[in-house]
Formats: sequence, C-alpha cells, structure tokens
Amino acid sequence: MSSLRHYVRQGGTTMVQPAACGRYRKLSRFRSLFLHQIASSRKLRKTELSLFAVRQKDDEPLKEYLQRFNAAALEVPAATQEVKASAFSQGLLDGDFFKCLAKKPVAKFDALLARAAKYINMEEAQAAKKETRGEKRKEIKEETPSKKISCRP
Repeated sequence: MSSLRHYVRQGGTTMVQPAACGRYRKLSRFRSLFLHQIASSRKLRKTELSLFAVRQKDDEPLKEYLQRFNAAALEVPAATQEVKASAFSQGLLDGDFFKCLAKKPVAKFDALLARAAKYINMEEAQAAKKETRGEKRKEIKEETPSKKISCRP
C-alpha cells in the first residue's frame, strides 16, 4: 500500500518498463488473433431482417418459394408471425397470389400458409393440365399424316 501512496504523491506518472511494454504488445496481438479466429469460425445468427432478402425467383412456382422461405425462417427462431407474413409478401412476384394478398392482407403467417396452399393446388392443377394438353397435341400430330403440297402446276 505504501508504494501506491508514493505513486499517487508523485502525480501518478511513472515510466513503464520497456520489457513490460513488449509483453503487453505480444499479449495484445495474441488477444486480437484469438478473437479473430473465434469470430471467423462462429456462425452468425440471422435476424428477422434477413427474411426480407428472400425473394421469389422468376418462373419459380409458389411451392418452391414457400419451401425456401420456410427454410430461411427456421434459421430465425425469434421471427414473429407478423414479420414472417410481411417478409413473405414482400418477396412475392406480381401474380395471382400477390394480388390476392394485396386485396385481403393477412396478419399472421399461419393464415397466409393456408391461403397459399390453395394457390399451390391451383398452380399444380394448371401445370398438369398444360402437360396433358401438350401430350394430346403430340399424339394428334403423330396420328395425322403430313401432306406435302407442291407449288408446281
């Protein structure tokens, strides 16, 4: 205690030993390297704002967008129903489902999922119908013989 009193009486300014200064630099360097290593290997938690970065791609069916969004939402356990619904709506392309949500907004993500299921069924039915139409057209083309018309008299 007497050395502390003596230090304070002298104004509290003494020179730091050069050896101590070198050890401090090494320790400081070690600390920064250690923190850099830990910080770089640690996976950052995603925030609710990261859900707003998930967007529906061009020509991506609603079902695939919903699966991608749900995978991203699982990484953000703190996201509320309202935030999920808002982020999902913001990421939608202009289409029938987007127009439906614009006309009748949904506050909860569960209600949005129920409504999305109906539109997914509609998209899948339309895709199946297009596929069967294409097959029928292909069959008709194969059945009818092609006639070559000559332009010579």
